[in-house]
Amino acid sequence: MDTASHLLFGATLGGLAMLDPALAAQPAAMLAVWTATLLGSHAPDFDTVMRLKGQAAYVRHHRGITHSLPAPAIWSLLGLPIAWLYGVPELAWQVVGWMFVAVCFHVLLDLFNSFGVQCARPVSQKWLHLDTLCLFDPYLFVLHASGCILWASGIAVPGPMFAIIYTITAFYIGWRLLISRKVKRLLRVSFGISTGITLVPSLLGYSWQFTADCGDHYAAGTVAGGLVTIETTVSKSDSTELAPVVRAAMNEEGVKALLSFSERVHVNVQEKHGGYEVTWSDVRFWNKQQMPFGVAVTLDANMKVLNHRLGWNKKTWEPPHV
Repeated sequence: MDTASHLLFGATLGGLAMLDPALAAQPAAMLAVWTATLLGSHAPDFDTVMRLKGQAAYVRHHRGITHSLPAPAIWSLLGLPIAWLYGVPELAWQVVGWMFVAVCFHVLLDLFNSFGVQCARPVSQKWLHLDTLCLFDPYLFVLHASGCILWASGIAVPGPMFAIIYTITAFYIGWRLLISRKVKRLLRVSFGISTGITLVPSLLGYSWQFTADCGDHYAAGTVAGGLVTIETTVSKSDSTELAPVVRAAMNEEGVKALLSFSERVHVNVQEKHGGYEVTWSDVRFWNKQQMPFGVAVTLDANMKVLNHRLGWNKKTWEPPHV
């Protein structure tokens, strides 16, 4: 999910920790846990530092090793110096435990997003995604932000209140998961296929964007109220992928990064200004009959690479929200 949401959930997990009387009774312990849950809720995204090495490195590594199976245990060890700094070493393992919970919750939320996460590393390098939540979920954000406001104003006791809020959160995510599975079953029946369907929920959750692998082409559209609407189809580009100009562009780091991440890619070649532009697009993500996430490589007439650009070609607030 987005950074603001992760940090908000870190704050509310710190409030949930106040169910432990040993933590609630000591202001220093409460601050230590709150610091740990805030840090743990964002720690997996410290891989953002890879942006310093370029967009290709970021796409290849974001939500990778820092979100892997060993990551929660490793990140949570930062709770030991946090407990020491706040003068509560006797509660160090409670601080570590809550930081562990915060990291796990971060990874779990990313898993429910459509972008994907390599949370099974090192067992599997596969990108996993449950196609259930947007990058920013307004309902969860308002729910948890309201809890923080009530806590800060002294209207509600944090422990019991956040226990209720997290129970609602669990039921909400479970309900969204059931709906996404129901939508996928509808699409499998509609297209007569058993695999190759990905979903992206709309921001408010009333509809779903889908991409379906139909064998010789991809179909993309929306599902709302049980009605399937096909908005565009994209032919597969098997022959294009063998073109010499495509092969000449495939050694670019941006292309390698995209192909290491994207499950289904469409390749398009255009002649431009005495040269070529080869575009690899992730067919899972589309908006206004366009596929805005991909990499475009510009080559001259002799098929020498001039430059490439990797990333999103859309406004932040435009769908898809992943």
